[in-house]
Amino acid sequence: MLWLQDRLAQRETGRPFLAGLGLQRPLMVMQLSRPVDVMTAVEEGLRCRALAAVIAEIRGNPAAVSFTAMKRLALRAEASAVPCWLIRQAANADLSAARDRWRIATRPSAVNPDDPRAPGDPCWRVGLFRSRGGRPGEWVAHHDRAADRVDLVAAVPDGTLAEDTGTVGQRAAR
Repeated sequence: MLWLQDRLAQRETGRPFLAGLGLQRPLMVMQLSRPVDVMTAVEEGLRCRALAAVIAEIRGNPAAVSFTAMKRLALRAEASAVPCWLIRQAANADLSAARDRWRIATRPSAVNPDDPRAPGDPCWRVGLFRSRGGRPGEWVAHHDRAADRVDLVAAVPDGTLAEDTGTVGQRAAR
């Protein structure tokens, strides 16, 4: 797998915590100075069918992340069958050729069972707002550290959690 970051994204979120990812395969991490270099490296990475996936993090709305560049990446990913995720931090929504578009935001953590004043397991609001192959929706994701999984609960329109939907367990990436 190839993980790319521009300088600003790396400054904001830090480097990927490799031990926390629990990967069984090698991971190549590259920090590049400019978003245009990240986009070029993503395109080159998608030419390599030996890669399991390409992940890129870019902060803001640089000119390098244009509709044309996104379309090129989408076509290259489909041709090579290498999945590609572009994480755009603090970016404004604009035109994109991405097949699926997600918004992920943090939520207050769950209550810590040992100390109510301490942070508990992390939570996120996850929204699929555009998809060519799926149905848009919103969920609340909760990382259960004890079970090493991410649980998804459907969110209802008034902002509360649906009580009757239950929990769907998704195995965390190892």
